[in-house]
Amino acid sequence: MTAEDTRNALHAARRRRWTLALALVFMAGLALVLLFLLTLATRNRTFYEQNFSWLVAVNVGVAVLLALSILWLAVRLFMRYRLGLFGSRLLLKLAMIIGLVGVLPGVLIYTVSYQFVARSIESWFDVRVESALAAGLNLGRTTLDTLSADLSGKTRIAADELARMPTSSAVLTMERLRSQLGASDMVLWSGAGQALATAGASRFDFTPNRPPLAMLRTVKVERVVAQIEGLEDGNDVGSPPANVQARIKVLALVSAPGFELDDEPRYLQVVVPLPAALVTDALAVQAANREYQERALGREGLRRMYIGTLTLALFLSVFGAVLLAVVLGNQMVRPLLVLAEGMREVAQGDLSPKTALASRDELASLTRTFASMTQELSDARATVQHSMQQVDAARGNLQTILDNLTAGVAVLDGQCRLRSVNPGAARILGAPLEDYLGQPLSAVPGLESFGQSVRQQFETFLSDGDGVPPEGGHWEQSFELGEQVTSPQGQGITLIARGALLPNEERLLVFDDVSDMVSAQRARAWADVARRLAHEIKNPLTPIQLSAERLAMKLEGKVQPAEQAVLNKSVKTIVDQVDAMKRLVNEFRDYARLPAAQLAPTDLNALIRDILVLYDHAAVPVQTELADDLPLVMADAQQVRQILHNLVQNAQDAMTGQAQAAVRLRTRRSDGGPWVRLSVIDQGPGFAEHILKRAFEPYVTTKAKGTGLGLAVVRKIMEEHGGRVDISNRIAEGRVTGAQVSLSFAVAN
Repeated sequence: MTAEDTRNALHAARRRRWTLALALVFMAGLALVLLFLLTLATRNRTFYEQNFSWLVAVNVGVAVLLALSILWLAVRLFMRYRLGLFGSRLLLKLAMIIGLVGVLPGVLIYTVSYQFVARSIESWFDVRVESALAAGLNLGRTTLDTLSADLSGKTRIAADELARMPTSSAVLTMERLRSQLGASDMVLWSGAGQALATAGASRFDFTPNRPPLAMLRTVKVERVVAQIEGLEDGNDVGSPPANVQARIKVLALVSAPGFELDDEPRYLQVVVPLPAALVTDALAVQAANREYQERALGREGLRRMYIGTLTLALFLSVFGAVLLAVVLGNQMVRPLLVLAEGMREVAQGDLSPKTALASRDELASLTRTFASMTQELSDARATVQHSMQQVDAARGNLQTILDNLTAGVAVLDGQCRLRSVNPGAARILGAPLEDYLGQPLSAVPGLESFGQSVRQQFETFLSDGDGVPPEGGHWEQSFELGEQVTSPQGQGITLIARGALLPNEERLLVFDDVSDMVSAQRARAWADVARRLAHEIKNPLTPIQLSAERLAMKLEGKVQPAEQAVLNKSVKTIVDQVDAMKRLVNEFRDYARLPAAQLAPTDLNALIRDILVLYDHAAVPVQTELADDLPLVMADAQQVRQILHNLVQNAQDAMTGQAQAAVRLRTRRSDGGPWVRLSVIDQGPGFAEHILKRAFEPYVTTKAKGTGLGLAVVRKIMEEHGGRVDISNRIAEGRVTGAQVSLSFAVAN
C-alpha cells in the first residue's frame, strides 16, 4: 500500500465516521420531533384528528428504519465474527455489554410505562365519571324544561287577557305584560302571519320573523307551544359561551272575544332570554359529555398512540445503545485493528507507510511507534534496493558491452565447462553455444580440437606457476580452425584467443576472428610477390620471344624438312609460352597495382546493358533480371566493367560444353538496408568445398591454366567500393545446380 493509498483510506474512514454521526443526529432529531408531535397530539384533539394518519405512518417508517439499522449492525458484527477478523470477538463483546446496559433499563422502563399508560387510560373512562356527566346533563335539561313550562303558563294567561281587548289597545297591554314576564320581545300575530302589535325589540323591526305556518297550526290545536332557541350555537367548536344568545320562545293562541265563527284567531309570541350563567353551565356540561363520549369511542386509538410513542422511544434507546456500543467498541479496537493490518502487510513484504492514529492513548501510541518502525524498515529496504539496482545496472551495462562486442567472450568453470557466453562467441564459432551451457567446450560439434587446445592452454598456464597464475595473468595463442569452422563466406577462420583466471576458480576466454586480417596480410604478401615477379620475369620475356623468332627466320630453308618442322614447332612453343608468361605477369601486375576506385553515382542497370553488347554472339548467352526501381549506386564504372567481365567469363568457362546453358545477371534492392545487390548466376558444377573456404586467396583456382587471381581482384575492388562480395553454391533437390557470386553496392545519397 502506497502513501497515497493510506491517505485515501484515512479520508474514507473519516467520511464514514462523519456520515455515521450525521445519520445519528438526523435520526435522533427526527425521533425527538415525532415525540414532540405525538405529545402535542395527545393534548390537542383538533391537531390529533388532523394529523393522526401521517404521524402514525412516519412513526412506523422511523421504527422500520431503526430496526433495519440495528439489524444491519448486528449482521455486520456477526459476519466479522464468522470471518475471524482480528478484534471481532472483542468488538462483539463490547457491543453486547454496552448494548445490554442500554437495552435492559429501556425494556424495564417500557414495561412499567406500558402498564401505567394502559391503566391510566382506563381510569379516564370510569363508570362514575360517565354517571356524573349524565346526571349533570339531565339536570340542565330539567331546569330548561321547568323554565319553558313556567313561561308557557304565564304566556297563556297573558293571551287570555289580550283576548278580551281589541287589537288597537293591545300595545299598551303588551308593554305592561312584557315587563311583568321579563320578556325581551312580544309580538301579536294574525292568523295570516301578520304582526298586529309589537312590544320590545320587535317594534323597531318593520318585518319581524313570523312563525312557520306549521307551528301556527300546532298552536291552534295545542293552544300553547314553547321552544328553546340558541343553545345549538354553543355546539360549534370555538364559539365562546358569552356570545351564545339562548332564549325561550313561547307561542300561545289568543281566542276571539265573541263566538262568531268567522272571527280570525290571533297568536301571542313571547321571547324571554335565558340567564347567562345557566347557559354557560348547560353548554359546559353538554361539551364535556360530548368530548367524553368521543374519547370513549377513541380510547383504543389513544392507547395505541401512547404505546407507539413508548415503543418508538424504546427503539431509539436501543438504537442509540447499540450504535454507541459499536462506536465506542470500534474506537477501542481500532488501534488493534490498525496494528494487525500493518503486521499482516509487513509479513507480506509491504513496507508502505502505515496508518498512525493521532489520539494520545497508549494504543494509538503503539500505532505511531509501529508506523515509525515500518518507515525505517522501508528506508533500509529502499537503500538495499537502490544498491541492487546499481549492481543490476552495472551488470546490465557489462552484459550490453559483452553483447555488442565483436570479440567472443566465454566464462568456463574449473573443468572447462561453459558457464556463460556472449553472442559474439556464437557468431565467430558458428555454433549455438547457449545450448551447451554446463558442458565442456569440446562437446560442441566441430569444436572438439579447439576445446581440447583451450583446456591444455589453461593447464599449461596453471602448471607454470604451480597452480598460481604467473606474472602477466593471462595466456595468448592463435588457432587455425580450418575445416572445423567456416566464416559466412565459407572460408576457414583464424582465431586469436586469450585466457585468464576469475574468482571462484572460473576461467575467462576471450577470442577474436582475425581471418580478414590474415587474409589482408596474405593479399599484401601476394601483391609484393606479384610486384617482384612482374619485375623479374617481364624483362627477359621479350628478348626470349625475339630470339626464338629470329632463330626461326635465320634457319628458314636451311635445314631438312623434318628438322624444319621440329624447329617451327619449338619456336611456336617458345612464343606461346612467352605469351602465357606475359599474361601471367600482367595479371600479377594488375593485382599488385590496382588503381584507387573513383566512386560516382552510377546506374548499374545501364552499365550492365552496355556490357551485354559484347556477349551477343557468345557460345554461352547472358540473360538479365534487372529490377525496375533500382536506385543509383556509388561505383567506379570502369572497375565494375572489369569485375563483370571477369565473373561472366568465369561463369561461361564453368558451363563450356553444356547445352541450353546461360549466365544470368540479376539486380535487386536489399531489404536489409541501403544496398543494391548484383548477382552473377551460372548453371555449372559449382565451387568445391575447399575452394569455397579459400576462394578469395591468390592462386586458388579450378582452371588448368588459371592463375587464381580473378576473385582476389574482385574482392579487392569491392573493398575499395566499401561493399562486399559473397560466393555460394545453388542447391536444389539435394544437389548443386550452379554457382552464385553476389556483389553489394551502397546506394548513392
